[in-house]
Amino acid sequence: MTGRGRAAREGRVAHPGPPSGDSGSAATASAPRASGVWQVLTGRPLRTSEIGTEQITPVEGLSALSLDALTSVAYGPEAIIVVLAVGGASSLHLILPITVAIVILLAILVVSYRQVIDAYPGGGGAYAVSRANLGAGASLVAGAALIVDYTLTVAVSIAAGVAALTSAFPSLTSATVPLCLGFLALITLLNLRGLGASARAFLLPTVLFIVGMLAIIAVGLVHPLGLHEPLPGRSLLATHALQVVSVLLILKAFSAGCSALTGVEAIANGVPLFRKPRAVRAKRTELMLGLILGTMLLGLAVLAQRWHIGPRSNQTALSQIMSMAVGRHWAYYVVSLTITIVLALAANTSFGGLPILASLLARDDYLPHLFALRGDRQVFTYGIGVLAVLSGGLLIAVNGNTNAMIPLFAIGVFTGFTLSQGGLVIHWWRTRPPRWHYRAFVNASGAVVTGLATVIFLVSKFAQGAWIVVIAVPAFVLLFRRIHRYYQRAARELGIGEIPAPPAGKETLVIVPVNRISRLTRFALCEALSLSSDVRALSVLTDHVEGQPHENDDLERQWSQWNPGPTLTVLRTEFSSVVAPITAFIDEIRASDDRQIVVLIPVVVPPRWRQRLLHNQIDLVLSAALHRRADVVVARVSMPLREPTR
Repeated sequence: MTGRGRAAREGRVAHPGPPSGDSGSAATASAPRASGVWQVLTGRPLRTSEIGTEQITPVEGLSALSLDALTSVAYGPEAIIVVLAVGGASSLHLILPITVAIVILLAILVVSYRQVIDAYPGGGGAYAVSRANLGAGASLVAGAALIVDYTLTVAVSIAAGVAALTSAFPSLTSATVPLCLGFLALITLLNLRGLGASARAFLLPTVLFIVGMLAIIAVGLVHPLGLHEPLPGRSLLATHALQVVSVLLILKAFSAGCSALTGVEAIANGVPLFRKPRAVRAKRTELMLGLILGTMLLGLAVLAQRWHIGPRSNQTALSQIMSMAVGRHWAYYVVSLTITIVLALAANTSFGGLPILASLLARDDYLPHLFALRGDRQVFTYGIGVLAVLSGGLLIAVNGNTNAMIPLFAIGVFTGFTLSQGGLVIHWWRTRPPRWHYRAFVNASGAVVTGLATVIFLVSKFAQGAWIVVIAVPAFVLLFRRIHRYYQRAARELGIGEIPAPPAGKETLVIVPVNRISRLTRFALCEALSLSSDVRALSVLTDHVEGQPHENDDLERQWSQWNPGPTLTVLRTEFSSVVAPITAFIDEIRASDDRQIVVLIPVVVPPRWRQRLLHNQIDLVLSAALHRRADVVVARVSMPLREPTR
């Protein structure tokens, strides 16, 4: 490669494309190199033609995008029971009709999101629907609400899984936060390898969880094995009703139970993650999710009503049902362990949904464009990384305590439910396909119910922490708008979309900082002369203390003896900084010369990475001082050192 190519490669200029005559260069290009340890952890880089290996099937979609919804049976029915228990034992029979209403809403949402998948196969779910039908403002609210909910989903899922683990092994309680961060790191790493890797890794525990739960429900309905065994803990049910069973109490119980529906939207957000035909496969996963989740919710509600399940100390409602169905024997412990695992792995749902949502926001100029870039494994690396950082910070802030995050949970996703349902009503009214009245009625009903649940969530949980979501969502919307305004202003300044004037070249002055004569100096001057015939070597000489000789004292004499061609300018200063004299010299030239100035910094590339700290100190300080100057091109010319022979 020529010196011009090497200097351009090292500097802040665009990489040149392959030569026009090299028709095979793209096909034969080698894969990018990655650090050995990192490549072992994340896998080798994938070509775009290999992206299909990381796309998922409908069954894998259950483990990749549906665990959040499926595992909600661990806390959804419990949330209903806790609210109804305020009304006393006589109110617990309402769990079945309330669950039936929730399952009906689940059916509406499944039908709705299957329609979203058909209408918006590019992914984005509520954001895409709102953007197309309700305008930019509503779409930004949907995007912000989903980002908040996805972050909470990761934190709540991992904290719930670790809480179940520490309940079984109390000695681990002091390690709650490290365990949470360990699970988070594992899930993040698997997703950096590709969603297909995480989907396949989580498929076995997902299947065990589904089969185990359905088996427990079936045994409980047909022939319970532990019905008369004593339950640990004590009943927390009030002997007398503390509150009259009112419409408000029923609505509270309904909205609390709706937390079982979180995650239903993730499949519609992640349609591009499926193999072709993507929409067909995503719709199959959505249908499977609806059938499995609906069956489990109804089965658990029937058993809870039949056995008068109420809140107990140190026992969840699900644990009580499992104990009565199969007894506290091996089956109980196997399913309990599986629940612990899948609760923690349910965070994977967010890692499938948020990076795609962030990429769509970035494509529309509402987030930095780097969120739309794919990494070596064809995943949206920056979205995965930011989600891990946000959820990790949240876990540390609440010390891994699930209860501290529950009041914030589900508000964001129900906001998205409401906006997507309302957007679909407008979509059907505009397009008017066959039976559009029926579709619009279904979506309008869903919008009303989910909107009502959102309001009840906000009102009933506002003082418990929901106010944080009320602040966070508008804050994200404000951030989106500020980023968008910046990109619009930058586009006007850059003239994006316009045909610019023909390019005109400039004469170039190349400045090469040197501090001694060496092979590196010669190497840098050779590269500089390949860029321009006007090259100036520049050295800064600091006035030294008497009795302490300076190594640059003889530089001018040595330069004269060497006579390399380019002239040497020595700048003298009373201070120790070499940056100020060089920038002052550039300013002096710039005042009377409009040529392009290139500062070409010689750097040494040692054979081992740990040796890089031993070289290139001038490069560090000078690059930092000049990188903001638009009137100077800063480039580096690198001279590699050979590995020493043994």
